[in-house]
Amino acid sequence: MPTEGAIAHQTGVPVGVCTSEALMVPELAGRDPVAIINELSHVLHREGCIPDLLAFYQGALNHEMLGASLVGSGLVVPHSRLAGVRQLQFALGRTPEPVVWNPGSESRVDIVFLVAVPATESTAYLHLMAGIARLGQVPGYLEALRRAPDAAAMLASLNGGGGLSVLGG
Repeated sequence: MPTEGAIAHQTGVPVGVCTSEALMVPELAGRDPVAIINELSHVLHREGCIPDLLAFYQGALNHEMLGASLVGSGLVVPHSRLAGVRQLQFALGRTPEPVVWNPGSESRVDIVFLVAVPATESTAYLHLMAGIARLGQVPGYLEALRRAPDAAAMLASLNGGGGLSVLGG
């Protein structure tokens, strides 16, 4: 996976370069933000993306409590910065039915990107966030991601994107 400098200088790079098939969860078991962040944190930890499960999980929850990271179009992108995270990566999960992410609002989400951010990395993270935000602007793109039957198809959708440039472009 690219480093911050590599991503910052590339154009036309699909968002899928910051993840893997093992980090795709086609059907999340959790039905609320706390359970979903927990589940995706465990996926990132299992795959060696984060060194300290509890610190990462608490960081992501604290960030969400300060302000939900809703992007729109049913997407949310919680994250946590943590020393020991070697590279920018994310786990992606889908809920079978949209869930309320921010109590007191009408916002419902069904696609969750949980991003592990190295403590000193900001440029690549901002490019990734901009790329994820643009996913909802491409007609049919999110529907294809929602219909992907398994983890491999989800990753293929992220890597294809109909030529969508999502990092550094």
